[in-house]
Amino acid sequence: MKNQGLLDRFYSRLIAMERRSRLTAATYKFEIRRFLEYLENGDLELSLVDSGELGHYLEYRRREDGIDSRSAAKALSCLRSFFRFAVDEGIREDNPAAIMENPRRRLRLPEVLPREAVERILAAVDTKSPLGIRNRTVYELIYSAGLRISEAVGLNLQDLDLPGGVARVTGKGNKERLVVFGSEALFWLKRYLGEARPLLAGRVRSSALFIGRRGRRLSRKGIWKNYTRFTALAGTGSRLHTLRHSFATELLAGGADLRSVQELLGHANLATTQIYTHVDVSLLRENHRRYMPNLGLRGSKNRGPEL
Repeated sequence: MKNQGLLDRFYSRLIAMERRSRLTAATYKFEIRRFLEYLENGDLELSLVDSGELGHYLEYRRREDGIDSRSAAKALSCLRSFFRFAVDEGIREDNPAAIMENPRRRLRLPEVLPREAVERILAAVDTKSPLGIRNRTVYELIYSAGLRISEAVGLNLQDLDLPGGVARVTGKGNKERLVVFGSEALFWLKRYLGEARPLLAGRVRSSALFIGRRGRRLSRKGIWKNYTRFTALAGTGSRLHTLRHSFATELLAGGADLRSVQELLGHANLATTQIYTHVDVSLLRENHRRYMPNLGLRGSKNRGPEL
């Protein structure tokens, strides 16, 4: 690709100047690579692209890649950052993405699982081997502390305070926060650290909390693939991120206030946390339909006398 040098410089800027995480920078780089390929295929010049053409690009992504409004908004954010870079590089004099409005996003309620379904998934993990103990510990901790996958794999041994039931995690934007985990997660952490991890590590010295069979840090892909297998065994299809959603919903349903849940989840904006209040209402409606199925279906013949 003729723009590889430009992409590499953009990636370096994201890391060094905008202080983006490597995962975020890689996502931005992928999106801009897609955009530059679009320009090449259409014989379009980066220096001449206007906001109208950017709108055509986002429509192209919806049509060809099936992205939704949320993904389109993320793509637009990547484009804004890239054109700021292009201005600083002297490639352009303006940022056409800066004047574009974000696509209207539909309210999508996160998927949550009832506790019984979560217990079935966790019980599906075979804990007779060191790898099995590790897997059970990973998912117990994600569920108990509401962690993102990247936060779980990024944990180091020194981040744990077992007596206090607290861990220090690094979330989006390299922001650190403290999370709390319960007695079940603590049980499995102690068993993993005492029985399984020494066998997995062997002679390899690593600060990573969760490691693979060769002693190296466990990858996000490995955690995700294993979880998919366990959900199939449990007879319930769900994404791993659902454990985090279920954690937040259970906290709110149990009476926790939004600010506390926001802090535990590491949300920068309270509005992001408020989505779980909608989930709670939807669960109430579901219970309402289940236990009062005939409410609202009564005809006039069932009505009492008018007063």
